[in-house]
Formats: sequence, structure tokens, C-alpha cells
Amino acid sequence: MRSFPIAIAAIAAMTSALALCAGSAMAQGFPNKPVHMIIPFAAGGGVDTTARVLGAKMADSMGQQIIMDNRPGAGGNIATEIVARAAPDGYNLLMTTNGHTIQPSLSKVTWDPVKDFAPISLVVIYSNVLVVNVSLPVKSVRELIALAKASPGKLNYGSTGNGGPQNLAVELFKSMAGVNIVHVPYKGNAPMTTGLLSGEVQMIMDTLTSPLPHIRAGKLRALAVTGKRSQVFPELLPIAEAGLPGFDYEGLTGLLGPAGTPPATVARINTELVKALANTEARERLISLGYEPVGSTPEQFAARIASDVAKFAKLIKEAGIKGDI
Repeated sequence: MRSFPIAIAAIAAMTSALALCAGSAMAQGFPNKPVHMIIPFAAGGGVDTTARVLGAKMADSMGQQIIMDNRPGAGGNIATEIVARAAPDGYNLLMTTNGHTIQPSLSKVTWDPVKDFAPISLVVIYSNVLVVNVSLPVKSVRELIALAKASPGKLNYGSTGNGGPQNLAVELFKSMAGVNIVHVPYKGNAPMTTGLLSGEVQMIMDTLTSPLPHIRAGKLRALAVTGKRSQVFPELLPIAEAGLPGFDYEGLTGLLGPAGTPPATVARINTELVKALANTEARERLISLGYEPVGSTPEQFAARIASDVAKFAKLIKEAGIKGDI
């Protein structure tokens, strides 16, 4: 009878070893079919561009097609839900943003930002840019705040969805500045920029990707950056120095797989992604868009996610920011 528990333990150990071997064998054959990179926003925006620039390099190196799958809507929840419920085999990946750690504090999501995902790598970090329609009679952060205070509820701002990173950035701005600016959500960066150009909204806080050509063409006006200075527009002051002391908001993009993805598969994808980020052509393209290429270990990205979940939960509670999705 005493040997029975030992036999059970031996069987359990053998089963675990076989499972590890099976997972390792599957990982060694990865990838043997196209990989889907699921993007929470419409084509043409910053996340989409980042995914396509790096995905092309990764596909060349891995010898398999990487299919870009745009699933916009619900502040990124649609795409995130797809990957959270996908098979953990490395063939469905999520190119995500700060929204991944923001949404759980704003709405009832069906996924857990930590438990339901396998972190692969932090991809880029960046400062968003405060951009206004040129018809708006302001040329500085101080003038924008003054105008908003003089016309409460008369100005609109755009974002890529309720509870998304751009939404949170402006709501933080509103809370700290004590102004009332109306939120207009869009299904992606490109339609948001179109709304800004048409005058449907008067301001946004976004990555440079969509508005950059229009800023250079003089159709939109950049006032400041949300974090540290941008290499693209080094003359732009951080909002904290341009009229709203203490304001700080850094954006990021990162790559995730479903929880349970074999460590060897995660390691392979991480290796290929970091290699793509080191590619001179890819780096120059990302830097030109205002991004700072990073690349990290899965463990480092996991720690960042856990830290940001706690940070944004505290921020949202203290600022009284509400989601409606």
C-alpha cells in the first residue's frame, strides 16, 4: 500500500514529462503554417503600422507568412478576446497597447490581462502627441486649456474607443486641467484622424503615425507630447512643461500570445521579434513615426504588464475616469 502514492507520483511525473516533450516537439516545428497577428485597431494606425513593419521582417526570417488581421472595436476588447480564447500554439498573436492594462479597470471584460496571456515582448514605447485642428485658435497647451475653460462642453476630442489609451490620456488631461471636453470615439486611428481633419473633433492625443503627414502638410497642428520629447519633433515640449505640470503618459505596444503557449514557442517568437527590431530599416521606420524600439524578454514584459495594471487601476480610481463598454 505504501508504494501506491509513489506509483501515482511516478505516473504524474511521467505524464508531465511526456507533456513537456510533446510541447517541445510542437515548438521545434513552429511555425509550419501562417501566423495570424491580430490587431485591435483599423488599418493605417500606429499599432497596425508597427505590426506590418515588424511582421514583414519576421515572416522573411521565419519562412512563414504572417497575416495581419485587423479586428477593431470596443477599445481593443474584440481582438483581445479572440487571442485570449485562441489555441495556445503560437499561431494567433496579439499586438496590443496600454489598453490591455487599462480596460480591466474601466469595464467588465471577459479576459484577465495577466492570467489569460503569455507575454512575448515589449515592442516600442512612445509619447503621444497632442494635435489640434488648425482652425482652432490655439498654438500652445496653455491656450488650449484657457479656451476649454472659457467654452465648457463646446470642444470635442477623438479617441480609438471608450476606455482606450487615447481616451484615458485625454481624460487624465481633462481631470488635471479642470476642463470639460466631449469625447467622440472612433473605430481606429485612421477614422479618428479623418474626424480631426473634418472638424468633427478639435483635438486628439495619438501616436504620430496617422496625423504626421497632415501635420507636415500644415493641415493639423501639434502642440506638445504626452511624455518625453519625440525624436521626430524634438521642438515639442512635454505637456508637463508646456502648461500642465505633473502630466505624464507614455504609450507602448507589446506582443502577446494565449496563456499556455509553450515556452519554446514564446522564445522563438521573441527571438524573431527582437531580431526584427534590430533591423536597421525597421528601426528607422519606427523611429520616424515617433517610436522608440525596445524589445524585451517575456519576463520583463510580464513584469511591466503587472505593474501597469496596478498603476492604471490607481490612476483611474483617483481621476474618477469611467468607461462605458
